[in-house]
Amino acid sequence: MTVDEVIILASIIERETALPEERAIVSSVFHNRLKSSNPELKKLQSCATVQYVLYNTQGKMKEKLSDEDTKINHPYNTYLFEGLPPGPICSPGLAAIEAALYPDEESEYLFFVAKGDGSHEFSKTLAEHLEAVKKYEAN
Repeated sequence: MTVDEVIILASIIERETALPEERAIVSSVFHNRLKSSNPELKKLQSCATVQYVLYNTQGKMKEKLSDEDTKINHPYNTYLFEGLPPGPICSPGLAAIEAALYPDEESEYLFFVAKGDGSHEFSKTLAEHLEAVKKYEAN
């Protein structure tokens, strides 16, 4: 990764989790997706990037995104576009930069969902992820 790409990825990690113990795992999800040969997995599907779009285009900050929100045609929308967005979505801290540089190398995770308590559940398959989404949907 280039320096710019590290900072962009770190900015997404920064906005996705505040938990130190999750940063390297969140980073591994994005690294695993970027390395995937599946075009759908190359879409990072980061809620943080869509929140950035909403805030910068509509002045809105939403905790929970709607399906409609994830369809906004904008280059920072990682639900629509493969790979990293064109630039960072915030100024990442050192811990997020380190996580971007040093993801959990053993992780095979491709998905995660917010549990509602600030932490996340990580999944290796789409089926596992959809079950986790159902479980935490109400939160």
